[in-house]
Amino acid sequence: AEAHAAYADADGYTAASRAEALLLGLGFTLAQVGQPVAAFSGGWRMRLNLAQALMCPSDLLLLDEPTNHLDLDAIVWLEDWLARYPGTLVMISHDREFLDAICNVTVHIEQQQLRRYGGNYSLFETLRLQQMAQQQAAYARQQKQIAHLESFITRFKAKATKARQAQSRVKALEKMERLAPVHAAAGFSFEFREPDAAPNPMMVLDAVDCGYAGPPPVTILRGLTLSIQNGQRIGLLGANGQGKSTLVKTLANTLAPLAGTLRHGKGLQIGYFAQHQLETLRDHDSPLQHLARLAPDTREQELRDFLGSFNFRGDMATSPIEPFSGGEKARLALALIVWQKPNLLLLDEPTNHLDLDTREALTMALAQFEGTLILVSHDRHLLRATTDQFMLVADGGLQPFDGDLDDYRDWLLQQAAAKRNAAAAAHRADGADGA
Repeated sequence: AEAHAAYADADGYTAASRAEALLLGLGFTLAQVGQPVAAFSGGWRMRLNLAQALMCPSDLLLLDEPTNHLDLDAIVWLEDWLARYPGTLVMISHDREFLDAICNVTVHIEQQQLRRYGGNYSLFETLRLQQMAQQQAAYARQQKQIAHLESFITRFKAKATKARQAQSRVKALEKMERLAPVHAAAGFSFEFREPDAAPNPMMVLDAVDCGYAGPPPVTILRGLTLSIQNGQRIGLLGANGQGKSTLVKTLANTLAPLAGTLRHGKGLQIGYFAQHQLETLRDHDSPLQHLARLAPDTREQELRDFLGSFNFRGDMATSPIEPFSGGEKARLALALIVWQKPNLLLLDEPTNHLDLDTREALTMALAQFEGTLILVSHDRHLLRATTDQFMLVADGGLQPFDGDLDDYRDWLLQQAAAKRNAAAAAHRADGADGA
């Protein structure tokens, strides 16, 4: 009896249903819940690790980049779960909208020091700018005071009548606690080069099936009919595995349509970015060599100047990229796209590996881009700032989503609740059959 009571106190009887709810929320299907861990890829195993951390009863939860490997659907669910978490949460994240929704304190680490700011990330940005402005103003006032004291000392230290006053000012200078100037890292920024004339429509899909040729062929999306117009800025929504990346690969000509026709307008210049493209970069080549392959007739200094605008300067421009971080390689891939002056950008999760400053630079550049954009991203700040219409990839098809990201969030939470209720009903039915 005591063992049963202890098991009940530990919520043992609800463990299976709680675990299932966590896994469903993080994007697993009911069929996947019962599969062995060995059946899952690295990204799905990271989701399992996250589910384990959420499953354990805790007073303190430590999360390091929890949204990595999650799609937007799972991020919305996790955000809702963490907002209801009763304990203390300490989290590192590059997703500013996720931070804004969850956090009420921000700790900034700079020059080996920690500084605490009350509020979420957006408030932190405001407070930090105010604090930096105040610090710089105080530093300027002190420098003016120091210059005045030093001038007095220089003028009067040799005069007997003023020697005592000069000496007192020397002591005042010695006792003064010197303020440091503001050392703010120069923000990274870039812009897309103005594209050449663009066709309209850019691309036309007529009854296109998207998928993989096999054997056997695997069809992911069926019967897509779509005309992409010049100037459109489309965000693609949908859960992992529904076909967003497959669609973008098809539009980029990386995958051939399994059926139907896909026509490109005359003069179409595609800039395509996807995570797997980082693997096509040559580890033993430098950024300069990568760019020179695209522009063999361009002067080296012009190539160096362009790479410098993406923070590949000096030796970094001529060093092999093998030891580069994921963020640096992603920045190089973006630089190679920008050089080609695309009039259609196809971007599949471009912010993976990017820090907040580089994400913000990409957001600003895309907002000012004059061409057509089709974007897959779990970064809601990027989607809000750069797209003006959404399309939902789900159930083997593509359809317009009538609403904004807040509407999509509400819809996802309703879907998650319906999924939980269906799972609970299935368990009740199983229990009734067993009885």
